Amino acid sequence: MNLKEMLNVADRIVFEKTGQHLDDLQEAVLRGTLQRETYKEIAKDFNCSESRIREIGSELWQILSEEFGEKVSKSNFRSTMERLQNSNALNFANNVSSIFNICAEARHPPNIPNSHPPNQETANPKQTKTLHQDLSEMPELGDFFDRTHELQTLTTWILQQHCRLITLTGISGIGKTTLAVQLVQQIKDEFEYAVWYTLDEFPTLEKFQSNLIQLFSQSEKEDSSPTNQKRLPLIKYLQNHRCLIVLDDVHNLFCSGEFAGKYKPECEEYRSLFKQIEKLSHQSCLMLIGWEKPREVTQAKNQNTAIRTLQIKGLDIAAGRGILRDYGLEESDNTEALIHRYQGNPLWLKSVATLIQDLGGGVTELLPNDTILLPEDLKDVLQQQFDRLSELEKQVISLLAKESQPVDRAKLLENDRIPASDLLNALQSLSRRCLIEQQANFYTISPVLRQYAIAHTV
Repeated sequence: MNLKEMLNVADRIVFEKTGQHLDDLQEAVLRGTLQRETYKEIAKDFNCSESRIREIGSELWQILSEEFGEKVSKSNFRSTMERLQNSNALNFANNVSSIFNICAEARHPPNIPNSHPPNQETANPKQTKTLHQDLSEMPELGDFFDRTHELQTLTTWILQQHCRLITLTGISGIGKTTLAVQLVQQIKDEFEYAVWYTLDEFPTLEKFQSNLIQLFSQSEKEDSSPTNQKRLPLIKYLQNHRCLIVLDDVHNLFCSGEFAGKYKPECEEYRSLFKQIEKLSHQSCLMLIGWEKPREVTQAKNQNTAIRTLQIKGLDIAAGRGILRDYGLEESDNTEALIHRYQGNPLWLKSVATLIQDLGGGVTELLPNDTILLPEDLKDVLQQQFDRLSELEKQVISLLAKESQPVDRAKLLENDRIPASDLLNALQSLSRRCLIEQQANFYTISPVLRQYAIAHTV
């Protein structure tokens, strides 16, 4: 079904529900959605506010959801229309075929009496896929700051490029989990199964697979499927069904005191699972969230592969100011410098803002010049990540902490404490942990990490 046909179908639905055809603004929202424009872009094209576009979109998705008998949103509008057409599951007029054979008709057909019976549901809903979701371990969204680019990138990777294995990495507090929650809420209905698991300190593969396979088995019995009555290997379920599986705190798979990404002995089997998910053909996506990622994922640099990695960076100045305002801090000349100093990390900014608020001071008074405050709760968070470092990594961090400017790799290699090979491996590992920044051959650490490292490393 092409764009014109989809708009005509939507127009007929809206007419049946409201007695009025799509107006120009409603059509602009649907057309922009089908062309994968953001609400902001649609608003700009139509010279109106983004909030107005969101309001109109919300009304349209509600109308369509009631008609189709399932949740319709901006992220799944096109795929829902195509899927329902293919399954012949639309029955919102007297004749289904009259709806889909309209590509040659004018946009506004003659008025049609509203003969839609009250509480009528979609015809033969069993023809569409049943959605099964286990999101009980997914955190509530809470405050979400603008991550439009990241959301668009992830949505493209998953829904258009069909990537099988995606990792979200970034230092603690940067917003990985929050971003993933927002993403899952937007795209979960595109999948037969949407599952979120948070890995604890003892995340054996047997436990993880058993929980997933139990979900598959139970749902198949509920659907009265005559096939797959016996349990299959996990990869088979991922091949038979379109699944979105999120594993949060994936760093719990890896050893502390070693270079990044080294599996705990009891978690080695995850390596084989991740390789299967990457290499074997299937229609599912596994997303890994954590401070570290598997080494085999790190090695995948080719964008033609089914693997992707997205390292989450700090928020921009506008979002940072929003956090500080929420915590009662007034705008000052030092506000922008403060946000840069704490790298736009939401958790770090909230921590220091709480401390300033509790002390009853202001940004200029308590953070003059380049002062770095490390509240106790922020120290606890950083300690968790530093506890995972190997001794070699701690030594490299100590070297970088002594420098206020980025350090050339050649200069680091001149040190007489760490052999060259070990130093390079440590730099690679620290980069995988998102604890150091690299530009060309120069390395540095953030002011917050430098302040902490000076006090806590040898």
